[in-house]
Amino acid sequence: MTAEVDLNDLKRRMEGAINAFKHDIASLRTGRASSNLLDPVQVEAYGSRVPLNQVANITVPEPRMLGVSVWDKSMVGAVDRAIRESNLGLNPIIDGQNLRIPLPELNEERRKSLVKIAHDYAEKAKVAVRHVRRDGMDGLKKAEKDGVIGQDESRAQSDRVQKMTDDTISEVDRLLAEKEKEIMQV
Repeated sequence: MTAEVDLNDLKRRMEGAINAFKHDIASLRTGRASSNLLDPVQVEAYGSRVPLNQVANITVPEPRMLGVSVWDKSMVGAVDRAIRESNLGLNPIIDGQNLRIPLPELNEERRKSLVKIAHDYAEKAKVAVRHVRRDGMDGLKKAEKDGVIGQDESRAQSDRVQKMTDDTISEVDRLLAEKEKEIMQV
């Protein structure tokens, strides 16, 4: 195992944390309907928890309305319950096998709570990046201890890992600032 391959793997894992963060903040509502809004919703179905999109189709028939067409009629109640309990502030209206979900105007309090959720997602992403950094540093220390690389090479690689970590965390902060501005825009 070369140290260069290790750095590429660390970079890939850090990018994975950024992609997961982007996915998380895309699901935060900013006042207009998006099918991504329901991505975090998990439904109790057939004895396990599954994502909503595995038991229903999600559509956006109007700018301030979501439509959910449940495939199995017996799952309508479970889908309704999952959406209500998802902490998204949504109240579905059951219409046969379909659910209509009107998106209320965001008030100041709700905007602030969404910003708080975005900050939680950002912190989760930063923790993931720091775990990747820790794994990289531990690998470098082990390689140095085993005599695979020298002390100078280990320090140089450690500096590169730290720079990758700093760059990734600043990218998370930039994305968070953009989302926060989007949420607070009236």
